[in-house]
Amino acid sequence: MNQMRVGEGTVVLLAGGGKVYTDVAARFTRSERGLSEIIASPYNADLVRSIIEKGHLAATEFDYFLFGVEGYSRVTEVQLVRKRLASYLIKSGRVQKGGKRSYDVVLPDSILPHRTDCTLPDGTTVSLGAVDLLNMLEEWYDAGVEAGYKEEDLRYLKPQATEFKALIGMNAHALLDWFKIRCCKNAQAEIRDLANKMMHLCKEAAPALFEDAGPSCVSLGYCPENEFQHPSCHVIRKKEALELLRNAAKRS
Repeated sequence: MNQMRVGEGTVVLLAGGGKVYTDVAARFTRSERGLSEIIASPYNADLVRSIIEKGHLAATEFDYFLFGVEGYSRVTEVQLVRKRLASYLIKSGRVQKGGKRSYDVVLPDSILPHRTDCTLPDGTTVSLGAVDLLNMLEEWYDAGVEAGYKEEDLRYLKPQATEFKALIGMNAHALLDWFKIRCCKNAQAEIRDLANKMMHLCKEAAPALFEDAGPSCVSLGYCPENEFQHPSCHVIRKKEALELLRNAAKRS
């Protein structure tokens, strides 16, 4: 069994950045010039920053980013695919590697010390930890494969710790929205790790598009979580921000 730890996942930017089409799309909607002239115009990063600051994000949907991802668990896969405005191609869990089935798992360090007494069917009590349980499942799975059982049935007992590998495609608008939620400290640790790695790659590839990308507190300037704000986060809450604005409006 191949064991990995949460935080060790790999994210590669396969496509995106370079020529930024948000710039072309923004010019197209406002400029009186012809399309060929717009396309030939030099890139204007300030224009891209301006439309993002104003919240005119429709043009950002013309920039697409493709990522290769591995070393993350099925726990994170389930949370990832909740983002509907994206494309996913997930590698089959039944792929054979060098003639032997690979049992790859991703584990958080926090649960490794936990052990508990478990009672077997014959009444025997054994102390088991996370790795012990996974080893037993791997033995059961491999024996089932050798006995001729279908893997699509055997995998019902594969743990959520099982690694998944995928290609992920999102446009810049979807990414900006996704970073607001998944880079937040309230996000589960592994998907937050994935989101942060994707965000850093986007910032390098297209700085003007993703200059202010990040959790809501970074992109909005306040925390929309209100009473659900993470304990370690001390950014002003939405309710407090609105109250300040109302008071300022009254004074003016």
